[in-house]
Amino acid sequence: MEAYYIAIDMEGVACVVGTPGEGLSSSSANRDFAAREALREANAAARALFDCGAQRVILWDNHGGGVNFDYDQADPRCEIALGSFHTRFPGIDESFAGVLFIGYHASASTKDAALAHTYSSKTYQYYRINGRDAGEMEIDAAFAGRFGVPVLFAASDEAGVAQAQASFAGIETVAVKKSFGWNAAISLHPETAQQRIYAGVKRAWQKRASLKPFRFEVPLDVAIRFQRIDAANAAQLYDRERKPFAFEDPYTRRGLLDDVTQLFD
Repeated sequence: MEAYYIAIDMEGVACVVGTPGEGLSSSSANRDFAAREALREANAAARALFDCGAQRVILWDNHGGGVNFDYDQADPRCEIALGSFHTRFPGIDESFAGVLFIGYHASASTKDAALAHTYSSKTYQYYRINGRDAGEMEIDAAFAGRFGVPVLFAASDEAGVAQAQASFAGIETVAVKKSFGWNAAISLHPETAQQRIYAGVKRAWQKRASLKPFRFEVPLDVAIRFQRIDAANAAQLYDRERKPFAFEDPYTRRGLLDDVTQLFD
């Protein structure tokens, strides 16, 4: 059975820039549209996969608490992962042929990237793994790579697409907008974005056999810098010996891991 996993975030979809000072919070005027457009873009990706012969597609609602979409509007052939999981790609295993990123965004330190952050703009300044910035795309890709599953496709803004292309050799991408700072962009029309995603996923499917799983070199040297000292103090982070991450400074915790999945233990 040819199975695929579509991970859906919301900041990186067409015509979404959030609210200045808030990002894409529940009170943002852009938030409801973002949820609708994220699902439409995911449906376009799923439709392309099914048209190419996929037999199973899981849509994973992974923005915030994981309950963002009108699920009755999802392609009815899909399964849906939703809710507050304490892991990434719940239920993934070696049987999956690939993962796809819809609505993803660039990592926290990226210039001219709408709503760029790494997991939480209010909590983290950055994640660094083996001395390099690591965003949600890299960490999630490495989680899938732990099971031998490659990333086939990513849709984001131009900055997010550039990040994906630099990290994942051969990946197919679609840029749905060009960002100007954190809360501004020139975007494709949503229907155009969906059409390009459909075509891009079909291209990705054609070269799926040539794509390799993404993995960090081990051991992983992980540094996480927090926005607040109290958050750094409270974080329950444990290294490969189950010892708490050390403090590099009052804001930054650091430790060695054998596997990226240990970040979510």
